[in-house]
Formats: sequence, structure tokens, C-alpha cells
Amino acid sequence: MSEKRSKTVPAEELERQKEYAKQVRELMLLRTRNPVPLAHVHTYGCQGNVADGERIKGMLAQMGFEFTEDPQEADFILYNTCAIREHAEDRVFGNVGALKHIKERHPATILGLCGCMMQQPQAAERIRKSFPYVSLVFGTHVVHRLPELLYRVLTCERRVFERPDGDGVVAEGLPVRRDGVWKAWLPIMYGCNNFCSYCIVPYVRGRERSRTVDAILTEAKEIIAAGYKEITLLGQNVNSYGKDLPEPVSFARLLKSIDALPGDFKIRFMTSHPKDATRELIDVIAESRKISHHLHLPVQSGSNRILKAMNRHYTREQYLQLIDYAKKRIPDLSLTSDIIVGFPGEMREDFEETLSLIQEVRYTSLFTFIFSPRQGTPAAEMEDPVPAKVKSAWFSELLQVQEGIAAQRSAAMVGQVVEVLCEEMGKDGLLSGRTDGNVMIEFSGKPELIGHTVKVNVTRARNWILVGEAVAEAE
Repeated sequence: MSEKRSKTVPAEELERQKEYAKQVRELMLLRTRNPVPLAHVHTYGCQGNVADGERIKGMLAQMGFEFTEDPQEADFILYNTCAIREHAEDRVFGNVGALKHIKERHPATILGLCGCMMQQPQAAERIRKSFPYVSLVFGTHVVHRLPELLYRVLTCERRVFERPDGDGVVAEGLPVRRDGVWKAWLPIMYGCNNFCSYCIVPYVRGRERSRTVDAILTEAKEIIAAGYKEITLLGQNVNSYGKDLPEPVSFARLLKSIDALPGDFKIRFMTSHPKDATRELIDVIAESRKISHHLHLPVQSGSNRILKAMNRHYTREQYLQLIDYAKKRIPDLSLTSDIIVGFPGEMREDFEETLSLIQEVRYTSLFTFIFSPRQGTPAAEMEDPVPAKVKSAWFSELLQVQEGIAAQRSAAMVGQVVEVLCEEMGKDGLLSGRTDGNVMIEFSGKPELIGHTVKVNVTRARNWILVGEAVAEAE
């Protein structure tokens, strides 16, 4: 892989980080107030952040840390932040403020922040000025250098802020400490080239850079060998996968390669951009053995005028043509999407076009948001004459429409037998998991079914959750 195009972190740099990890291990043994050093890592935001958090935990384990859910016990507290919405940032600042009391009680505790929010200059500067007890801040492009950064905190008097600009890197071979028991996240690419007018991601995650097929298949095999039953492929836009490789590979071809791996597992992926979703992709899903019949395809708006203002590079008509083809090729396909209500300049007629699109597609579920301006994006500077009260009313109307669609779809599933990866047992004694179409279902059954794919008879439906009873373990 070309160093210039992929920006792969050299092997010697990763070896250098391992040496720092050894030194941190020795230093923390002298510093900890616990039998072994304890770390508390809290991740905000998307699945991509969660996957980063798993690699961060892997490196911390390499440095001799064990983990605690209680920040009061921790020698090192790290918040892995999200910048996608203002609310997420407000939560982080509020929680960081609460850490002051821990630092006062235990001065040796190291407090750190990383992730997308810290890649923004204004957020990092606010931490620098207003939260002097935070010792470590680093951005998305230097996660692989955590051992070195923590070593600097331990050996220098100064606070460490490391958030270089640029398009980011790909660091292979980092240790991973996975949070899930049955489900595993598998990043296939990083960054985004789309620059949707409302989105901060390209500015904090850098430009698109794909991992090699070999690296992805190697990690997939490791996940399968470890007994995971579901692999979710991650990328800001998985459909763009492979375009930046010296020998381009389509996402559909990568999916086909993973689907061909031996083992008992399911494949999911997110997130897909409609402009790059192809009929080849739909065909691979239709013909696969292991790829879930669930497609998350964020449309954001049903209005061509608003889609153009969002810089989405597709029309309502193109989106619906792809949906129509997908439904014909995969009759049991479950479709989900994202909708932004109240984008700057959106009028009632634009909103009604979104409502009509929802009614035509009939999504299984939606992730819905009222527009939140992000500093540094073009949409934050656009005129926005519609009052917040009106946007809230539209939002409620949209939820009501989708709730009706979801109720009808769920009711139609009563009497069906569906396959479910049984994930856990709740306090009420019911087992739970998700169908192939990514619908949550609770069902009666024996605890021994946890971790297995189970056939479940759907006996009842709520708006968003199905209820049933296990009838057999799937073959």
C-alpha cells in the first residue's frame, strides 16, 4: 500500500510505542493507589468512537492497566469525545467539570480527553483555559501514540496537548480489548470526503483512508476465531471503501470476501451514503449467506432543494430508485434511515416531501434529529428563519407518522418465525436480541440460549419491539 496515499503508520513507529508502553507500566506501578493501575474509559458518540475506544483499552491493557466503571477508583480517567452535536459537547464539558472533585481528593489521578471533539481548536482551547486539572488532550489522528503521550504526562511537568491537523492515518496491529461478548466492531476505513454542509466529521476525522483487504480479512478471522457471532463493518461512508487504495476495491467486493469466510457469524455494516450505494452492493446482499437483510441508508430529507443545500449529491428520485431495486432483490429487506428536521431554509413544503418519502419507503425505524448547527460547517452560516417552536412541531409530526408505520410493520410480523442472535437476559427473565432486520425482540427461553442464534415465534408486537417465544436453536 502506498505510504503517500494510505498514510499507514510505519511498523517501527508502532514498535516505538510498545517501548513507551513498557515504561508507562513501570511508572504506573509506582504511582497507583490500587493493587494494579486502574483506568476508566468512557466513550461518547458513534460506533466508530466505540471501536476507537476498544483500541485505546487494548493499548492501556498493554501498559498494565485494568479497568473500572467507577471513576472514583481510577488512576487514569479518559473521556473519548463526540463532536457530532452541540448537546454531546455540553455533556462532556459538564462531566469534565465534575472530575475536579476527584482530582482534589486524589491529586495523582490523570485526567484526559480525546476523540472528535478534541480535534476542534475551540474545544481544545476551552479545555486548556477552563479545566487546568486535565493533563492530557489528544485528537483523532494520534490515538496510536497514546503510550508516548501518557509517558510524557508521567515524566514532564507540563500538560500534553497533541492534536495535529491533517488527513489522518491508518494504524494496523494495535491491540484491541473488545467491549462486546457476541458482537464485534470492525473498522474498514476512516474519515470522510463528502463534506455535507451540516457535518463536522471530515474536519475532525480527516479524509477517507481505507484499510487493505488483507488487514480487514485478518481481523475478521481473529474475530470469528474468538467466537463472536456478529461482525459490524464500520466507516463514515462504507460505500466509499477502497476508492483510495492503489488498486481500488469496491465495498461490495470486500463484503463478498468476508461473506465467504468459514464460520457461524452474521455481517452488518454502517453507515452507507446513498450517492455511493450501488446495485452491485444490493446484489451481493441478496446473494450472500451471512449478510444481514438490513440496510441503513440515511436520506436526511425528502426535498431535492434541501438535499442540494445539504450537499448530499443525490436526488429524491435517485434514492427511491435504489430503494425500489433493493426491495425487489431482497423482499424481506429492513430499511432504516436518518432524518434532519428544520435544516436552514427548510419550509413546510420541504418537510411535507420528507413525510411523503417516509410513507412511501416505510422504514422499520428512523433516527431523527432537529438541526443543530456545528461551528465550522457551511450550514452554521446559513439563514434559518423558521422558529424553533415550528421545528419542534414538525419533529413531533414526523415521529407520529413513523410510529404508525412501525406499528403496522411490527403487527405484520406476528405469527412469523424469525432468527435472532440471543444476546442477554433482562431483569424480567426474558431473553433479548435483534432479528436479521435489526428489530429488537424479547422472548421467553432458557438462559443457555444466550450467544446462540435462535428461532423465535413472534407472538405480540409493540411499536418498536417484538415479543415472542423461542421454538428452537437455529441450524
